[in-house]
Amino acid sequence: MTRRLAVVLAMAVSACAQGPDAARGTFAPDYRGVEAVPLDDELVNLRVAMRGARGREDVDAYARCAAVQYTLARGYGFARHVRTTVAQSGGLWRGDAVYTISASMPRGLRTLDAEVVVRDCEALGIPTA
Repeated sequence: MTRRLAVVLAMAVSACAQGPDAARGTFAPDYRGVEAVPLDDELVNLRVAMRGARGREDVDAYARCAAVQYTLARGYGFARHVRTTVAQSGGLWRGDAVYTISASMPRGLRTLDAEVVVRDCEALGIPTA
């Protein structure tokens, strides 16, 4: 094995050992705010913006955290994800999400217990407002 190949392999192993963010840089999101637009008593459109997202999943998580906080603020306990669209331009990520909110667990696969999810968001450092 040549010295150059050994150095390249050592660098690759080191990056893997440090975790996925080490090779791409530290994850430092900049949450730019949430706009909540009620569409009905139990339907809300949330628009979020952030910089530093690693991808769509980070924008989805930000919108989800905003949705559960909105749910709790309206006196409800549950939310159900309807849809989210994500766009990125010039380093600014935008999400446009729709959620239903309700007092009881809604039908469907994308349901959220707002109290549980808001605690998860706080633990992850994702703002809920």
